[in-house]
Order: sequence, then C-alpha cells, then structure tokens
Amino acid sequence: MATKAAAETSDLAGLDPADYRYFTEQTWPALFARLRAEDPVHCCTEGMFAPYWSVTRYKDIVHVEALPDIYSSSWEYGGITVLDALDQELKFPMFIAMDRPQHTAERRVVAPAFTPSEMQRLAGPIRARTGALLDALPAGETFDWVDRVSIELTTQMLAILFDFPWEDRRLLTKWSDWAGDVQAAADPAMREERTRILYEMGAYFHGLWQERLNAPPAPDLLSMMIHSDAMSKMDEQEFIGNLVLLIVGGNDTTRNSMTGLVRIMNEFPAEWAKLKADRSLVPNAVSELIRWQTPLAHMRRTARQDTELGGKIIRKGDKVVMWYISANRDTEVFADPDRVDFSRENARRHLSFGYGIHRCVGARLAELQLSILMEEMLARGMDVEAVAPPVRVPSPFINGYKEQKVRITRT
Repeated sequence: MATKAAAETSDLAGLDPADYRYFTEQTWPALFARLRAEDPVHCCTEGMFAPYWSVTRYKDIVHVEALPDIYSSSWEYGGITVLDALDQELKFPMFIAMDRPQHTAERRVVAPAFTPSEMQRLAGPIRARTGALLDALPAGETFDWVDRVSIELTTQMLAILFDFPWEDRRLLTKWSDWAGDVQAAADPAMREERTRILYEMGAYFHGLWQERLNAPPAPDLLSMMIHSDAMSKMDEQEFIGNLVLLIVGGNDTTRNSMTGLVRIMNEFPAEWAKLKADRSLVPNAVSELIRWQTPLAHMRRTARQDTELGGKIIRKGDKVVMWYISANRDTEVFADPDRVDFSRENARRHLSFGYGIHRCVGARLAELQLSILMEEMLARGMDVEAVAPPVRVPSPFINGYKEQKVRITRT
C-alpha cells in the first residue's frame, strides 16, 4: 500500500492527511500516530485540498473548538470540511457552518427534536422497528449489512424526523451519499451531477414545505423550520444546506457506527462476549463504538485572525482541519486506543460529536439508536460474521462503509 509507506517514511512536509487512500487502505492510524508524535499541528502544502493545517492531538482540537470567535465555522470563510466552500459555485450555507449569533438562532429551532423527553417518546417506535428488521434478516445466508441494517434503520429514522413519505425514504439515502461526498464536490467531472441531485432534493422538500406551510405546528423538523422566525425565510441555497446538514448528520454518522459494530464483533470478539455477559455495559459500549469508529473523520475551521497553535503561527484566513479520528486515538487521553474496550472508563470523552457550541445536536438520538440496536441483537442471541472485508467510502470526511457482507446466527 502506497499510503502505508508514505505514512511511515515520507518527509513530513510531503504528507497529505486528506488523501482519501489513507482511509480506504486503512493506513490512517499510522499516519496520525506519526503526526501526533512528530508534528501535531502540521501544514500540508501539496494535495487536492492544500494548503491547510492538520490538528491531530486531542488537547489542541479542544482548544480550537473552544475559541469559535477565532476559529470560524462560517461558510463565508470556507465552511466545515477540508473542501473549501469558497471554491464552489454554490455555497449551500447551513447552521453548523455559521458563527454566532446566526448559528445559535437556527440551532435552537431544531434542538427541541432531540431533547431527553423526545428521546423517551421515540424509544418505543425505534425499538419496535429495530426488532422487526432484525427478525426479518435471513439466518445462515450472506447479505449486505450496510444495506439491510445500517442504511435501512437510519433512513427509517430520518423519515420519521422529517415526516417524510415512507415509500420514498430511500431517496434520503441517495441524497445523503451525494451530499456528504467531498471527493465528488472537488471533482469537476462529478460536481455537476452532485449539484443536480442536491437541487432535486431541494425541490422535493420544497413540495413538502408548501404542503405544510398552512398546517398547524408539528414535531417534525420541516414544520419546526416553517414555524420559526430564524429559518422560515431561508433562501433556496440555505434551505438545501440545512437539509444536507440534517440528512448527512442523521444518516451517515449513525449508519457507519452500526456497521462499525460488525467490525468490532469480528475483530474484538471478546468485547461482544463481555456485552453478552453484562448488558449494563451497553451505554458505555456505545460510546466506545463511536470513539473507535469516529464516523466523521474531521471538521474544519478558518482562522479569523493571526494566532498561535501548538507552537505554530496560524495566519488569518488559514484553513485548520481538526482530525477527530486522530484525537480519538490519542494515547495522552485513551490508553491502548486502537483496541476496543467496552468497559473503558473514559470512553465518553471521545470527540466524535465535536466539542463546544458546535457539538452534534443529534448526539442523544445517535446514542439511542445504537443502544437499541445492541440491546435487540443481544436479546436475540445474535452473532454477525463478516464473510468479506468491508468496502469503504473513498473519503477523508465520511469514515464509512459502502458494503459489508455478513452471515448471522441466532441462539
């Protein structure tokens, strides 16, 4: 593997952590271990997304996240991924890619969908749908866990959150895959098709918006937007941008952790056995799964002023990429971090949901879905055997899976 050699022997100045091959070839652990040790705030000067800074240590990422007035998330300065939104003809602003006070106002609109009381309300339906799906899986036959379980469960959840037409729910999967594809957005040959698909999504949701415009307030996300001061007057690109945020955030992240669970069952079978013996570990096991998987590899900020970080001078306008996937393997915080330990005492300290004012608004829902999946699998005595290596998403942003062939048994 070319990236393995590069991670271990290349001159530091020539390393490009956003090269998607580190993720498809799974050589990123060596890359980031080296950067944390030798150059924790690293400047990449060559590559598809260069120039940019890579922040790889846990403490430095928390420092950046804690200073949103210095390190901006705003789409006006480049957005939240290593792909520079300023290079894109269409910007698609979203509230995660905004600074205060606009970020605060728009986040407050959707936050009521993810309160503890809403999680209690949703737990029953999620459990029923999860149980029904698991019961329908064919024992002893090979099938794709990504499609049959991970995508289906998270797409069902999105359809409920948006009160989206059930028969069309797989459109949400299609839109999520294209919206979160940083490589497609950066590739001129694919950018036009991606833009067409995002406008297709916008048109579909605009139809739902018109249908609900004069309806009474309801608990779905679209109705919350319609009946709010902060989001009811969005233009088309901001509307699409916020749909992208909620769909990718509500789909790709949880779905890839669900497939990550299969990887853990096969690579760390003793941990699944530990969970079978003590189901009280499920909440902590969920945190450890999310830490180990880190479904979004990075988030990006842009410096609003000259500043210092880890002994390096960051100039106003510089792109600063926070590698959550590296922070979650930082040995200064997590002992033996490449190993899964469902009883890890500080598993909840992971940075997969971010930190500070931009921490994932849907974190509770992701944890609930994963907890219920584990509990329902345990209740059925289910074991999942990976019968082939996973096919991974070619992306430095979505740390995920396109396919995972499995066979299941129930005891």
